[in-house]
Amino acid sequence: MTRVLVVEDDPQLVRALVITLRARGYDTDAAPDGATAIRRAAARPPDAVLLDLGLPDMSGVAVLRALRGRSPAPVLVVSARRAPEEKVAALDAGADDYITKPFSMDELLARLRAAVRRTRAAPPGPVPLVTTPDFTVDLVAKKAARDGRDIRLTPTEWHLLEILVTNPGRLVAQRELLREVWGPSHSGKSHYLRVYLAQLRRKLEPDPSHPRYLITEPGMGYRFEN
Repeated sequence: MTRVLVVEDDPQLVRALVITLRARGYDTDAAPDGATAIRRAAARPPDAVLLDLGLPDMSGVAVLRALRGRSPAPVLVVSARRAPEEKVAALDAGADDYITKPFSMDELLARLRAAVRRTRAAPPGPVPLVTTPDFTVDLVAKKAARDGRDIRLTPTEWHLLEILVTNPGRLVAQRELLREVWGPSHSGKSHYLRVYLAQLRRKLEPDPSHPRYLITEPGMGYRFEN
């Protein structure tokens, strides 16, 4: 049974989440603050965590870092905070997804299922070949192909694509991509990403104006959906 740890200080929301999750077959535990969450995660490691950022005793981002240092379980931030810098900070700290309150319970459950599925399906080592209905990415040969023909990618385009396809379904923060591809001094230059993602979409997407694979999450980052 999948175990979910809910870290939230609003009793009504905790009750709603626990009832809903248990009704869907999840083994659910709850923690009203960060210190309790860290203790319970250590005692009974969860398969996934739903984490509020506005906790009474410590920063939600600090809790996220503590959880991430102890467990590979996906952490989904569920917060009323909408400022882009709050979202980026959570993603930079290791959040797998960010859901803004108020939210649809069906959406939350869908994202939770996807996060757990990705974690359980993750192979022990690098995936040598990523295949979609429209293109393939060979991570060993460092090549991409469409309709059987190699696609010419610049080194920067390749590096960006490689990060996204090796993290399928995960929301990768803008700052993380900029740091990995261009270096720490470029962490604020989000226009670089817009330019290079547009180029990748023109080369890979069947309809670049309505991308199917290289998805933008406004104000947060990008994800690869296969």
